[in-house]
Amino acid sequence: MAGIFDQAAINQVQQANDIVDVISEHVSLSRKGKEMVGLCPFHDDHRPSLYVNVVKQIFKCFACGAGGGVLTFVQMRENLTFPQAVERLAERAGIKLKPAKPATGKSQQAEVDPNQLAKVNAWAAKYFQDNLFDGKKGEHARNYIAERKITLQSTKTWQLGLALDSPDGLLRAANSKNIPTKLLEQAGLVTDQLQDRFVSRLMFPITDVTGRVIGFGGRQLSETGAKYINSPTTALFDKSNLLYGLQHARHKIVLTGVAVVVEGYTDCIMAHQLGCDNVVATLGTSFTTGHGRVLRRYAKKVVLIFDSDAAGIEAANRALEVCLSQRIDIKLASVPQGKDPCDFLLANGKDLFDRLVEAAVDVFQFKWDRLMEKFGGDDTFAGRRAAIDEYLQTIATSMSAGSLPPIDGGLIVNRLSKIIGLDSKETHAELRRRVGRAAKMTGRNAGTEKVQSIDWGQGLFAAAQREILEVLLNEPRLFEVVKQKISADDFDVPILRQMATILFETLSTDINASLQTVLANAEIVSAKAEAGAGSVRLGGAFVELAVAGEQKSNFESRLAGALDALQRYQAQKTKNQLKATKSDVEFLRCVSENAAKQNPHNLGMV
Repeated sequence: MAGIFDQAAINQVQQANDIVDVISEHVSLSRKGKEMVGLCPFHDDHRPSLYVNVVKQIFKCFACGAGGGVLTFVQMRENLTFPQAVERLAERAGIKLKPAKPATGKSQQAEVDPNQLAKVNAWAAKYFQDNLFDGKKGEHARNYIAERKITLQSTKTWQLGLALDSPDGLLRAANSKNIPTKLLEQAGLVTDQLQDRFVSRLMFPITDVTGRVIGFGGRQLSETGAKYINSPTTALFDKSNLLYGLQHARHKIVLTGVAVVVEGYTDCIMAHQLGCDNVVATLGTSFTTGHGRVLRRYAKKVVLIFDSDAAGIEAANRALEVCLSQRIDIKLASVPQGKDPCDFLLANGKDLFDRLVEAAVDVFQFKWDRLMEKFGGDDTFAGRRAAIDEYLQTIATSMSAGSLPPIDGGLIVNRLSKIIGLDSKETHAELRRRVGRAAKMTGRNAGTEKVQSIDWGQGLFAAAQREILEVLLNEPRLFEVVKQKISADDFDVPILRQMATILFETLSTDINASLQTVLANAEIVSAKAEAGAGSVRLGGAFVELAVAGEQKSNFESRLAGALDALQRYQAQKTKNQLKATKSDVEFLRCVSENAAKQNPHNLGMV
């Protein structure tokens, strides 16, 4: 694992990575006033709760409480330690970091470094590419690519490669480069039997939205093994939360508001080759809630393209339930029997594919047609009951997630009641029961949007401590006044003392230190103390106080009142004669009034 970098290197990395650009690689942001807003990736967000302040280079979620700077965001989003986040962003900006000072203690023993996995995956992708373009070794694979009508440009753009027909070809190549075998195992490139995982396969590197190679898919080129296999789950790779092609498609998805989802690698590649740039693919798996959460950050509407055979229809049906529970506007389109999207694109071109997408069927129409087909084709009680049950469940899931207005739901139920011959009251009662169950299943009652609480302490003394930090985070020059009267040791609320120590030390070195610098120092302190998770929590705490302080303004008068209250409290505490004086009560009243004026949905810009 990486060690701790000096402040100059961290500042350089921060300045080279604009927080809006970095967050936009993970979340679709739109402008709201002077700020950017989007769906928070750290909780199940259904309405934009994430606010990004362009000037201060901070983010804050007013639903789950997450907050901090660009380093904090990357730590949380990619599950990295602080040094790993510095390395990650340095690599993104093309900055060459000097060798870090070695970390000490347990953090040095971290088992898996995601940055190292990304590097070994990049090496493997280049190794596979070299195999593919080798005159003799790659001939068979190149012929297959040509048969699929994939162009040379697409082959290079999507970094296609070849795993040789050898049980240890990659392993031997890695050994010659002194790449640790343990790292290859952690990346899923070799098995615990020390053999290559991918043998005689056309290789599809899988990237995240920032372009890092995080895993691979391999298509069988011999007569043995499964047709397709993917990398196993690693610290970087989880196929239930990944979509192939998102790196290439996300900008067009944001621009059009529409994401088109296909099933296969070649389907996705061919769509982009012909100019359909908002297409992504699942990695040979069913559409999951993870896929839904990812797409919801970029797209307003999702169109599923599925095969018209029975397996394709069932896969689409399962995906519908996922999208409905995620409050995603979902439509469906199917390619003709016997064709997959790649074949359809080759035979009909971009224009007809675009028409196919535009003609996609609304989810409720699809479900109604499916009900009528099953109801009419199965005259058994059990068959008809199953068809009705499936349809009602869809309506319940939609209403629970807020995807279907109650009035529309009522009209649908009345229509259904006429078909099945039941009183509409009975059907409505059944629907209400299902809505309740669906709400529990989707976690809407689980409090997932509750703001994470921080123990700021109670009473006037705690309020005064917090007030001082709020002021200094907005007017650091006032530290010249503060340091003459108090020190960090005068703070007795644990989190406030920790924050005061970091802030006072930072301002003692640089009276004009930015909030970014304060956040970075908080990360460094936590990393040295082997408390990486704590640093993320501190980042959110600093941002919360900075936001609250800016909204109150009146910095000098507020600071004077807080310092006075704090000093008198300390004096009275020493004498064991602590009493609430008239000015104490007045200060507390002012604090309460200012707090009541806060607008939690405005980060404020100076």
